Amino acid sequence: QVTAKTAFLFILPQYNVSVPTADGELVQYHYGLKDLVTILFYIFIAIVLHAVVQEYVLDKINRRLHLSKVKHSKFNESGQLVAFHLTSVIWCLYVMVTEGYISNPRSLWENYPHVYLPYQVKFFYLCQLAYWLHALPELYFQKVRKEEIPRQLRCISLYLLHIAGAYLLNLTRLGLILLLLQYLAEFFFHMARLVYFTDENNEKLFNVWAVVFVVTRLFTLTLYILVIGFGLPRVESQALDPERGNFFSFLFNNILFRMSVLLLVCLFQASVMWRFIHFQLRRWREYWNEQSSRKRATATAAGTKQQTKLLKRPRPPAWEGYHENGVVKAENGTSPRTKKLKSP
Repeated sequence: QVTAKTAFLFILPQYNVSVPTADGELVQYHYGLKDLVTILFYIFIAIVLHAVVQEYVLDKINRRLHLSKVKHSKFNESGQLVAFHLTSVIWCLYVMVTEGYISNPRSLWENYPHVYLPYQVKFFYLCQLAYWLHALPELYFQKVRKEEIPRQLRCISLYLLHIAGAYLLNLTRLGLILLLLQYLAEFFFHMARLVYFTDENNEKLFNVWAVVFVVTRLFTLTLYILVIGFGLPRVESQALDPERGNFFSFLFNNILFRMSVLLLVCLFQASVMWRFIHFQLRRWREYWNEQSSRKRATATAAGTKQQTKLLKRPRPPAWEGYHENGVVKAENGTSPRTKKLKSP
């Protein structure tokens, strides 16, 4: 029993409380320092699952494709993220449907702060934090190139900042929808990269990713305006109360602060869209340059072949020889020997 209590500390979420409801009591959870122990346990689980996917799926595909070192590293990265994003999208969508966050958008800000979480919501956040923390030692295990480390560290840090911020500031419901939109766009991007590595002429999924990316950005911006501009200012409790987890309501009651936050959100989304548009323009420019260079190469090859046919003359057979200055010579340039006539 002693070991069982210790095991539960690592495996199961802690800080459960009984919340009275109209139908009785409901067991919910809040966060605390013991969550770090649970996150540590699931970091090791994530490392094991990462190794299983790498050895039994990605390495077998890599042996058949014979990719270069650069493409091999990118293929492994995209393969791992495709598995993670697909699992997270399905899991996140299931949580949102079962908890009623999609059918009732008002629940995103109603009864804020959302200090008490359902079991599946808290477990989802703990697993998300564990996965992105496990990505740090994986940079060493996967022998990532030095040029790629700053980019991956920046990506991991941003995910940890947003997920931990939503978890600690009691914005878990809003964070779930934002993660769903982000993971959906990332899934199509990395899936397109996998298809491209197997067939470099197939770029159709990149077009699908472009459409999904734009749509998710628009939904994200709309969601921010809905929650920050209209939802949180209507919360009943507008006083700063860190003990109850109320960090924002009193700030969003100020219209100047609210408009400043919305302006920052719009500027950030605009910068993301600008980088996306710049990437697409560069991609299309490279595509058209490649197509034009192929056409020029084809036209040059056809012209050279036609000119070669015009300049090429039929050579006489060796036994026939050719004429030079009225003298018949053999093919090698020597004069043929005259045949002696027999005396009668």
